[in-house]
Amino acid sequence: MSDESGTLSPAPETPEAAGGIPAGPQPEEIRFFGRTWVEHDGGYTWRRAAVAAGALVGAAAGCFVLRFAYEGLAIADVGSFVNVLVVLMFAVCSALAFRRTWDGFSKRPDPEAQASLRGFMSIGFVGVLLAYCLRCFSEAPGEKLRRQEYATAREQYERRSTRRTGNPSKKKRKG
Repeated sequence: MSDESGTLSPAPETPEAAGGIPAGPQPEEIRFFGRTWVEHDGGYTWRRAAVAAGALVGAAAGCFVLRFAYEGLAIADVGSFVNVLVVLMFAVCSALAFRRTWDGFSKRPDPEAQASLRGFMSIGFVGVLLAYCLRCFSEAPGEKLRRQEYATAREQYERRSTRRTGNPSKKKRKG
């Protein structure tokens, strides 16, 4: 970001088009990381550590709250069957939410499926937070996917922009 205007400054080593706007595709921002994942600058390492710690603290706090809910069920004396169902529900939902989140870091999830599973993912929030925490040990969550997409987009842009040079009508004709 530019200090004076608060606008995004052009990415380094990108040719600029007229008006100071960078030519070609721009990298997508990642939540909590912005565009620091491209060059691993701007406190990228500290952000990864902070996101990992925050996700772990959030998961621990969530487990603490779930423990209070379980104790509330025990105090209400709803029976062991209900207690087992509640624990099983949170365990299964957390495991499945972890897996869906982990897979979402390597491929784009279907928006319709994502919307339909929003409640399910909310119940399994501990799994989502643990997936974020573990992924931050190796990279920003979703960085590998975004890097592949950005490299593909840059390659396609370079191919399209360097395909033709000059005016084709001035081309010398043979024969």
